Amino acid sequence: MRHDIGCRQRGMGLLALIFWALISVIVFIVVLKLIPVYKENLAIKRTLSAMASDSVLQNREKWEIRKLFNERAEIDDISSVNGADLEVEEEDGKIVLGIDYSVKAPLFANISLYINFTESSGK
Repeated sequence: MRHDIGCRQRGMGLLALIFWALISVIVFIVVLKLIPVYKENLAIKRTLSAMASDSVLQNREKWEIRKLFNERAEIDDISSVNGADLEVEEEDGKIVLGIDYSVKAPLFANISLYINFTESSGK
């Protein structure tokens, strides 16, 4: 009668529990390291959209637009890019701002994530 109870027991073993805990911790660390990178990317998108929709900037020179981007980037705490990285083009009489940049996010020890972003106010 006693061995019937043992056959019906189900559950996770200690090694499986340790394995899944380790996987969960690694995923959690990766997510925590990527949140600031994507938060900064969102700030860059907002800045590009706001600048492209600003009617005052439509008649400005490229260097003036880059300077204004640097000022907005300082306010929004954007450090991955600056005005020199900004691509300023004109399409259908409107200014389209674009930027192509990469971010290196260190994880732990000598392991890092390298993420490429391409953003445009025309999208």
